[in-house]
Amino acid sequence: MNQEILRYRQLSANEVNFYHTFGYLMLPGLISRDAADCLAEEVLQVMAGIGVSRESLTRASTSKDKLRQSSQYLAGSAMERLIHSEGLLGIAARLMGGSSTLYLPFTAVKSGGGGGRFHFHQDNQYTRFDGPGINIWFALGEMKPENGCLQVAPASHLQGTFDPVESEDRDGHRTVAVEPEDFLPIRTMPGDAIAFTRLTLHGSGANSTAQPRLGYAVQFHRDDVRATRDGEDIGLLKENPRFNIQPVDRISPSNE
Repeated sequence: MNQEILRYRQLSANEVNFYHTFGYLMLPGLISRDAADCLAEEVLQVMAGIGVSRESLTRASTSKDKLRQSSQYLAGSAMERLIHSEGLLGIAARLMGGSSTLYLPFTAVKSGGGGGRFHFHQDNQYTRFDGPGINIWFALGEMKPENGCLQVAPASHLQGTFDPVESEDRDGHRTVAVEPEDFLPIRTMPGDAIAFTRLTLHGSGANSTAQPRLGYAVQFHRDDVRATRDGEDIGLLKENPRFNIQPVDRISPSNE
């Protein structure tokens, strides 16, 4: 892989302890502002490639505007450098306590003009891991409550996996029966990241600004993790990956 995209890769023991205690860890300035700007442009190009124009991202119209996700990324792109960064894999492994593997990268785009609130949920309410999984989420623009920044419930990961409840919007997303009263809005600047466990309750508010909220998520699992999906045993994820995580030569709607 080309030059490392991260600005740092070492974490202190206190940072690791904070992550295990509270279920999340802020990683300020993990990539540069220039790198964040480059990734933001690539995310918009991915959106265009799957048929979502820049103009349409300034207004919310359907439940899909809650979060537009695509795991596609181009070969030779800044996204590829980030997704396959040895430093990022090392951070994931350090926080999860063992050798780890890339699970899934994806865009996290919320339309402007009222892009919907995303209910509190756990990533583990979808594909259920029997061990550590992590989401390292990058802000590619300024994130604040007004544009639907991430919200996390500290230490919620200590309660295990909650039974999933279908979102009241009936859009296929999952939530919890009782949403947390104590949570933090995660205010970030371009290039900041937050790492959180697969069990950490998180969500986001509506985007009431005129511009789309652009984020990017890279998920990993520890190498000894097994998984189930809707009660079906997937097996050891390292041997039975769920997703194609390789770059593509062209972004296409048919691949989503």
